[in-house]
Amino acid sequence: MTKHKNLSIFVPHAGCPNQCSFCDQRSISGTQNPPSAQEVAALCNEFLPQENSADYEIAFFGGSFTAIDREYMTSLLSAAYPFVQNGRAAGIRISTRPDCISTEILDILKQYGVTSIELGAQSMQDEVLVANLRGHTEADVVKAAGLIKQYGFSLGLQMMTGLYGQKDYMEYALDTAHKFVDLKPDTVRIYPTVTLKNTLLEQKFLRGEYTPPTLEQTVEICAVLMGIFESSNIRIIKMGLHADTGLEDKIVAGPYHPAFRELCISRRCLERIKEQLTNAENNGYIIKVNPKELSQWKGQKNSNIKILADMGYAVQITADISVPKGQFTID
Repeated sequence: MTKHKNLSIFVPHAGCPNQCSFCDQRSISGTQNPPSAQEVAALCNEFLPQENSADYEIAFFGGSFTAIDREYMTSLLSAAYPFVQNGRAAGIRISTRPDCISTEILDILKQYGVTSIELGAQSMQDEVLVANLRGHTEADVVKAAGLIKQYGFSLGLQMMTGLYGQKDYMEYALDTAHKFVDLKPDTVRIYPTVTLKNTLLEQKFLRGEYTPPTLEQTVEICAVLMGIFESSNIRIIKMGLHADTGLEDKIVAGPYHPAFRELCISRRCLERIKEQLTNAENNGYIIKVNPKELSQWKGQKNSNIKILADMGYAVQITADISVPKGQFTID
């Protein structure tokens, strides 16, 4: 299978009507100027394949795309759309807020070749959305998702774990995930909350009003979320924050790791092994996996093998080319 690719074009915080508790809007906005239509066309011409390509989407990220000035929004779409028409891109992907979707907006997006719409839902609990100054409700997410599906767009939903105001981080994450499944998105993104400098969340953290989950807790939560979405055939296209230049210097607290998804995949592998070993007699086991996934099943620094040993299971995890990717056998 050919890997899907995005030509990502960032429209930094254009259209965002408010500043969420976790967002350093001023700092992020200062890192990049909003692109012009001419710059969008030039980027597409330079980086998209010259021949027909079903693997690329032109993706507008970084702000609330459908909340920006309408003339500016259509100018960006007008610059990108010819590359969809001539086959150099399969479509256009945008991200936006749940309360910035309407039939009028969707008509415009359909006209300009948009194929995928991602909603920054972040949470499906109204009290958490209010506490983090999101400015939209759970009902807004449900309504927007329904309209997007009705219009035939691919629906993506974005969630955050460990948000301020969540009384139980696992419980709230599971609630949001199950409500996402009910909306039948095609894709999801999972972002652990990190505390950045110059944010309301930093103030709450320094005052002792917010205690973020640990990296270990967050990996545990997200491994469970992976199982929920996988079992519902919902593709997870992103886990963790992008290891952007300078990001680590802005982090005050929180479960950031540059290889966060790999940690979660390894934890998911561990849980799957544990399910098969439950109540088994321990005479030593050889677990065979696909060679390309050996490190994931072993865990970082053989952590999965050590955890299983602590549970009383003596295991070896070895590579076997006959085992399909994503599967394992136990002898």
